[in-house]
Amino acid sequence: MTLETEAFRFSQFGAPDVLSRQRHALTDPLDGEIQIRHLAIGVNYIDIYHRRGVYAAPLTLPSGLGIEGVGVITALGEGVAGLAVGQRVAYVGGPPGAYATFRNLPAARALAVPDGLDSTVVAALVLKGLTVEYLIHRCVSVAKGDIVLFHAAAGGVGSIACQWLKHIGATVIGTVGSEDKAEIARANGCDYAIVYAKEDFKARVAQITGGKGVRVVYDSVGADTFAKSLDCLRPRGTLVSFGEASGPVDPLSVASLGGKGSLFVTRPSIAHYTADRSEYEAAARNLFSAIEAGIVKAPNASKYKLSDAVKAHEDMEARRTHGSVILIPDGL
Repeated sequence: MTLETEAFRFSQFGAPDVLSRQRHALTDPLDGEIQIRHLAIGVNYIDIYHRRGVYAAPLTLPSGLGIEGVGVITALGEGVAGLAVGQRVAYVGGPPGAYATFRNLPAARALAVPDGLDSTVVAALVLKGLTVEYLIHRCVSVAKGDIVLFHAAAGGVGSIACQWLKHIGATVIGTVGSEDKAEIARANGCDYAIVYAKEDFKARVAQITGGKGVRVVYDSVGADTFAKSLDCLRPRGTLVSFGEASGPVDPLSVASLGGKGSLFVTRPSIAHYTADRSEYEAAARNLFSAIEAGIVKAPNASKYKLSDAVKAHEDMEARRTHGSVILIPDGL
């Protein structure tokens, strides 16, 4: 049996207006797939990269958009075990297509959502929370007493990271774009919020650390921050480059890392840190436990109706949003 779904799709790369709201038939789930009815959908900067064609490799145009959501299972494909119709699940990854009322999804990406967690909270946290989980627990295992520099500290990932890092006992230095965002960062546990338009973050980090530098820099900004971020590291420190909101990073001379203190640089992807099912489930348990314990709380989310997905992208690119951005299917 087929049903009709409403979804945003695009046939060319470009600005938000390439997104088109369409209705189309959705077939039964294939072997190893589930079908879900969305309750809430996460909007992430990787969606913008996909739409622009920055990360075009996994896409075949025309394509759907979105890799994160929470929904109720409405049908199971052959060979699916451990899941049931009516069960609430969250997911990260799989083929883009979350901007839809219904969709089919590989069952291997589905995560059972604990009963006590609100769907909008999970949608606001699951991709960003799993990103933070791998960044601070597995990419670099941050320990009590470490000093960390986190760029975009008031953003969706940054807000969660500040909370979790503070619980670990790290000292968090964050960069933000305005005084309002500095307040948000501080409220989430950021010890030092640097408004980069007013202060040179490299000089301020040197001042805060007494010239010693930080153990790790987490940088999703890219071109505008990368070079100075290297100079903020202590000897044998690590720069984790996990985004490029301001543009791609210039080519790096590997030899320069030795001169700056035997530094490490990594470009991780959540896809590589959640590809193994057991590791994916373990990371989710860690995140859901942190949410249930109140260690991680959803930042004030910017909520839009699914039908306003284009507006959500426009606002996100213009930096008019803070925290997480989520879409709610019309009628919910």
